[in-house]
Amino acid sequence: MDLNYSPSELAFQAEVRGFLADNLPRDISDAVRHGDEVGKEMSERWHAILSAKGWLAATWPVEFGGPGWTPVEKHIFEEECCRAYAPRIVPFGLNMLGPVLQKFGTKEQQDSILPRILSGEDWWCQGYSEPGAGSDLASLKTRAVRDGDHWVINGQKTWTTLGQHANKIFCLCRTNPEAKQQEGISFILVDLDTPGIEMRPIRLIEGGHEVNEVFFTDVRVPYGNLVGEVDKGWTIAKYLLSHERTGIAGVGFSMQSLEEVKALARKVRRNGRPLAEDPLFAARIARAEIDLEAMKITNLRMLFKAQEQGAPGPETSILKIKGTVIHQELKDIARRALGPMAAPFPGHVTEGNIMFGPSDTEMNAAKYFNNRKTSIFGGSNEIQRNILTKAALDL
Repeated sequence: MDLNYSPSELAFQAEVRGFLADNLPRDISDAVRHGDEVGKEMSERWHAILSAKGWLAATWPVEFGGPGWTPVEKHIFEEECCRAYAPRIVPFGLNMLGPVLQKFGTKEQQDSILPRILSGEDWWCQGYSEPGAGSDLASLKTRAVRDGDHWVINGQKTWTTLGQHANKIFCLCRTNPEAKQQEGISFILVDLDTPGIEMRPIRLIEGGHEVNEVFFTDVRVPYGNLVGEVDKGWTIAKYLLSHERTGIAGVGFSMQSLEEVKALARKVRRNGRPLAEDPLFAARIARAEIDLEAMKITNLRMLFKAQEQGAPGPETSILKIKGTVIHQELKDIARRALGPMAAPFPGHVTEGNIMFGPSDTEMNAAKYFNNRKTSIFGGSNEIQRNILTKAALDL
């Protein structure tokens, strides 16, 4: 189901479709379509194409290099990118650190860091979680102690997504161990080339190397790398997470998955007829589609509210919960439709199968298992329900 777009919005949709048809490299869209890894080279290439067009930082204000789109235009752009199998833009610099610096950073930080995010010169990663501080993030123990014009950082971060490609990391560090948990944390920017930093890979359940653990041993960072005020990093952390959780909803990607599931249901036959004609299977797809349509409207409401207020509110937890649940449900439906063919075969094994083409390999068991993480990262869904209870419902 499409929203009722105005003539100007339909014109914008046509413009985006034309741009994607002419500028999205075929090898990149094929990789996304087939479920192959989109590595650093492909990500940087697509980043550069969008940056040259001025369409990279969709959520940034015009004064910082954003395109000045309305919430509906942002939705259209995401939807069309997903339909064209464009890769997800790495979010840590654009969708997390960028908004933080625009609100809390100094003029010098904005002038020096934001252009490098847009140009792709810097690849940022996120230093939040620790072995003993995941959903209970405020219990983090990584320390930053001031020593003259520097911070000296010691500790460990974990689940650092795509850290192996990054050259910078933004970290939450405890700067006042005597204060209450949330009141003694600061937000500090760190160059990963600094002596004393070690990054080790973590292999995920499906065998991929997507996340890492990072160790800091007497790492000296300029004092000016502090963002905002000392010991006030928890406010910044929550602000950043509100932007992250809006992105995690992944409405466009779920719409893409829904179309793939429908195509699969028409292709797979059970008991002599397509799965799409099985009442129970069709009902499960219909429930997921209804939930997705409701979330699409909720996402637009949140985008309009964020535009009015300057930042998303705690209601983004709704998007995080429903977005991840719907996406996981769609992957599970696909896995059940594929049956034994959902085994984690590489794409080239299934390409020659008369029933399943290469586009179906995106739904294999490896991708299904990898997708289980989405209801955990960015604050687990259980934590999101607590946030809604306190901040939105005042209970």
